[in-house]
Amino acid sequence: MVWAENIAVVLIISFAFYTTIPVKTTQTLFIPQGSIGNIISQLTKKGYNLSFIDSYILRFMGSPQSGWIHIGKNELNRIDFLHKLTSSKAMISKVTLIPGETSEIFFKTLAKELKLDKDKLDKYYHQFSVYPEAGIYADTYYVPYGIKEKHLMNFLVRESEKKYRSISEKIYGNYDEKQWLKVLVTASIIQKEAANNKEMPMVSSVIHNRLKKKMRLQMDGTLNYGKYSHVKVTPERIKDDNSTFNTYKFKGLPPSPIGAVSIAAIKAAIKPAKSDYLYFMKNKEGVHDFSKSYKTHRKNIRKSK
Repeated sequence: MVWAENIAVVLIISFAFYTTIPVKTTQTLFIPQGSIGNIISQLTKKGYNLSFIDSYILRFMGSPQSGWIHIGKNELNRIDFLHKLTSSKAMISKVTLIPGETSEIFFKTLAKELKLDKDKLDKYYHQFSVYPEAGIYADTYYVPYGIKEKHLMNFLVRESEKKYRSISEKIYGNYDEKQWLKVLVTASIIQKEAANNKEMPMVSSVIHNRLKKKMRLQMDGTLNYGKYSHVKVTPERIKDDNSTFNTYKFKGLPPSPIGAVSIAAIKAAIKPAKSDYLYFMKNKEGVHDFSKSYKTHRKNIRKSK
């Protein structure tokens, strides 16, 4: 009996000592997916001084969530370290795609802010998205810290597809990718051209009216595609750009969207205002004057100058 009690005392003392042994760690730590045993095993392979005993301790504390967490210190005693694994919140990065922005510029921003490879972002975007541009809806997204290019693009495109599908099914009763591509192209032009959300249905009406009359759209915004997102459109650019995005030279819509779109632009593309307008010109107040005739349009141009 005394022998058993001595063993118990030794075990308690040993356990107490074991729990105070410091664990060296980085201030941010990635917890892999899987069982507690697998998590301990993976962390051990990465150099953490852990053992099967920690698996048992961790089971009493709770289950760690996978992903990046913030530890905050480079060394903790064992109990505090294991507690951090179960209680620390996942590190989240906030990324925002501004309406009208192109994927070219957006991916550069993502690569810089999240320390990712831009070429890989572009590669996986085109792997997952059926749309050359605007496959990611303009919005703010919260993603796990340390997410890789493939998983990030899969997440952003998947969430955007859900949004598009929901809107399309609500309005059309189905989700047809070819039909939706035209919606996105029109919405992306509206996004670039309109001075504000209020103007969007009217800008949309001009686009639809000109298309019906088989007129060239002749809109500067269509030339702000790809790397030209923030480049001012000049007479020289209009003359030299021979791509089908140049609506001064080619009739109809561009072949694909020219940037990310908002819900307001999508709604305007689907339901334009009823008007006979064929022209619009930005005035000195920063909004547009709309007109039915080229003569009035010319007057608005002179007035804006």
